[in-house]
Amino acid sequence: MEYEYNFETPFSVSDGMRDKFNENGVIMVRNLLSKEEVDYIMASMQAPEFKQTMRGVDDGEGRKAHMNIWNQPGKDVTGMVGRCEKVVNTCEALLEGEVYHYHSKLMGKPPREGGRHLWHQDYGYWYQNGCLFPNMITVFIAMDKCEKANGCLQYLPGSHLCGRLDHHRLGGQFEADTDRIEDIKKHCPLAFAEMESGDALFMHCNVLHCSSANLSDKRRWALLCCYNRADNNPIIKHHHPQYTPLKKVTDESILSCTTMIDVEGKDFMPLGVDKTSLLEDVKA
Repeated sequence: MEYEYNFETPFSVSDGMRDKFNENGVIMVRNLLSKEEVDYIMASMQAPEFKQTMRGVDDGEGRKAHMNIWNQPGKDVTGMVGRCEKVVNTCEALLEGEVYHYHSKLMGKPPREGGRHLWHQDYGYWYQNGCLFPNMITVFIAMDKCEKANGCLQYLPGSHLCGRLDHHRLGGQFEADTDRIEDIKKHCPLAFAEMESGDALFMHCNVLHCSSANLSDKRRWALLCCYNRADNNPIIKHHHPQYTPLKKVTDESILSCTTMIDVEGKDFMPLGVDKTSLLEDVKA
């Protein structure tokens, strides 16, 4: 993969890496998190308080993809991931400006029943929240091994250059224009993000992506940290934060953090609440 890199300390984004990101809309950083860090983060996400906030999202085929979402990184272990320099500094270098934490989420696909995620762009959602420019990024960090069998991420490299597509609601999700996607695939061939635990995909908010259902006997968990550029403060006050200065921490803070879960500091979204609206929903 021409846009794949290995994490080494110290780590910084070179001009060549940024060029590859601008060209493809993604870069893969292998071993962004060590095995020790992944195990520690996984232990924190096994806390009852985390599991109580999990929701099922209908995929339109009778299965559900599991997730929980929090708006503020907080001072606990997952908060250290969302605030650590190797994540935040990389996002700022790729977007060429200060970023703030827009939200994070745990995406879970249990064995044999985890639902699919439909073709979409993250900006297909976030545009409706009043973010005027696509200066936004998602860091998809594999907690479990992600492979085709358990529903790894699929994406179209370079599709961010097509701009934002129209989306419509299907089940509990939004889906991008499927006819246009088929045309885009002729120019942006499908790629599978097969990842080991600890690998991270930095993805521009307009990259088209999806994932299939998990029909295997292996769980697929991923931690996603999403960021907005500071000068792209949403014009609509909504369920995700307006610009809030992000207090970075050192990479060592992940393993040195002794607060496994701090519910009060994270602003979890309530179960069963879907506050993102399409423009036609608003007009109706």
